[in-house]
Amino acid sequence: MTDAAAVAGQFETLELLQAYQHAIDENIISSITDTRGKIVYVNQKFCETSKYSSRELVGQNHRIVNSGLHSKEFFKGLWETIGQGRVWHDEIRNQAKDGTHYWVDTVVVPVRDSQDGRNTHYLSLRTLITGRKTLEKQKEQHVGALEALLVTTSSRVRRPVAACLKQMSVLDDTASAAELNAIVSNLKTTVQELDTFTRELSTFIRDMKV
Repeated sequence: MTDAAAVAGQFETLELLQAYQHAIDENIISSITDTRGKIVYVNQKFCETSKYSSRELVGQNHRIVNSGLHSKEFFKGLWETIGQGRVWHDEIRNQAKDGTHYWVDTVVVPVRDSQDGRNTHYLSLRTLITGRKTLEKQKEQHVGALEALLVTTSSRVRRPVAACLKQMSVLDDTASAAELNAIVSNLKTTVQELDTFTRELSTFIRDMKV
């Protein structure tokens, strides 16, 4: 390879690395910490998402964005994994400077010394998944509401229907006028209960769609 070709290849490699860096900065929240967890680098996407400046973040550890949702055991598992030189992957809910929460799919990669193989830093790469987590939460709420609806329907519909069937079972040619009047009155009350419940059910379903 000629010197000119070698130089051209170096420029191509540099441009590729710059493009790769640009792609990460546009789409990935990235940071680097030392082995004690102190942040030594954050990209602009981290700042935009957390609403902290790089000056506020560098020198701190990631507890600055801790939302308080995850347990100590959760983070203990993280540190045990990366301390052993293995990649850690999970979902984390963080808290921005203004108090809002955001979810990130997180991968933490140990960076090792090429000579002795010891961990020197940890690279964290995160993608925002707040929208997906919000949809999952809404789905859980809807499932819970539907389960409650099934329980309510079972008790609020089966009882009046059973009452109607019981009243109808005693209808025959030997029933007196007073008995018939009582049965009709009970049937009216039961039908009114069913009508009230169906109206409540319609309102409940409409509210679920909002």
